[in-house]
Amino acid sequence: MSHRKGGAGQWGKVARWAGIGNNRESRSGDQMAEETVVQTAEEKELALETEEVQDGRAEGAQVGEAESDASAALKAELEQVKGERDQLVDRLARLQAEFENSRRREVKERQDVRDYAVQNAVEPFLGVMDNFQLALKAEGSAEQLRAGVELILRQMEDALRGLNVQPVESVGAQFDPRVHEALGSIETAEYPDHQVIEEIRKGYKLREKLLRPALVKIAVNSKQVSE
Repeated sequence: MSHRKGGAGQWGKVARWAGIGNNRESRSGDQMAEETVVQTAEEKELALETEEVQDGRAEGAQVGEAESDASAALKAELEQVKGERDQLVDRLARLQAEFENSRRREVKERQDVRDYAVQNAVEPFLGVMDNFQLALKAEGSAEQLRAGVELILRQMEDALRGLNVQPVESVGAQFDPRVHEALGSIETAEYPDHQVIEEIRKGYKLREKLLRPALVKIAVNSKQVSE
């Protein structure tokens, strides 16, 4: 009995291994085949999942490296932009300083030119003022005082000529509205019509530029007008 059971057991194992035997053992073999197929499928699925995880980790590592490279590139670009900004700020500060210095030099140069012009204009009249002060202190007759004033007047005219200031021609000239200003007229037959016959205040020109017009009276000759 033991030997049979042992032989039957061995035969059952061989049958199951070979795929033969009774129906019950065949069904067990089918179940085992199904289990093998399922196990193989599960192993394949697990292998695929493992491969996907590994691929995901590899992709994650690549993305991490790419992000790290991009971050490093952005930091480098940011540092470059900061450096350029600092250079521009420094250049702007230098330009502002140069502009301020240039403006100060220009203001000083303008002031120097004005001072030089005033000096040249005033210097000739200092002697005239000295003579006026001497005339006020002088004691003498009216004729002597008049002669002294005429001398000072000629000195004043010389100073004006030195500055290219000339009197406007008036008495004896025809009335010119560009340089004359008529304050009145005189009916007369002795002078041509619109001729200046009296000067009330002198006019002056700086070269060709009118400083002030001459105030004059002009002749009105009705006989010439009617003719």
